[in-house]
Amino acid sequence: MSKYDDIITLPHYELKYHKRMSMESRSAQFAPFAALTGYNEGIIETSRITSKEKILTEEEKNILDRKINLILNHLEDRPEVKIKYFIKDKLKNGGEYREFVGVIKKINQENLYIVLDNNLKIKIKDIIDINSNDLKFDEF
Repeated sequence: MSKYDDIITLPHYELKYHKRMSMESRSAQFAPFAALTGYNEGIIETSRITSKEKILTEEEKNILDRKINLILNHLEDRPEVKIKYFIKDKLKNGGEYREFVGVIKKINQENLYIVLDNNLKIKIKDIIDINSNDLKFDEF
């Protein structure tokens, strides 16, 4: 006779006030967990490539100013323009260059930004280049 013979035949004890846990809930306790929460996101963020912002020379700034003045003089003609501009990255050094092709709605000379026909605002200091087939930029 073993020392557990007296309890081996007893029924399993059931709690009076708590229901038995389902098999799904019970198995969820032993499911794997992410020990390194955010690790994959960190790797993706680190591997994301940003560009360095180009600093315009004085001559390039003057050409850009003349182009903006020409656009300002022909704003009512609604010329189509192609603007290349820089957007600073919020998380890392650098950023990315984007291009917009469309019509300029207005140029705010006080706060130095351009409003495009899709209501996008671009700071003039972030603009690298402007081109237009509707305006004569050839002499610049």
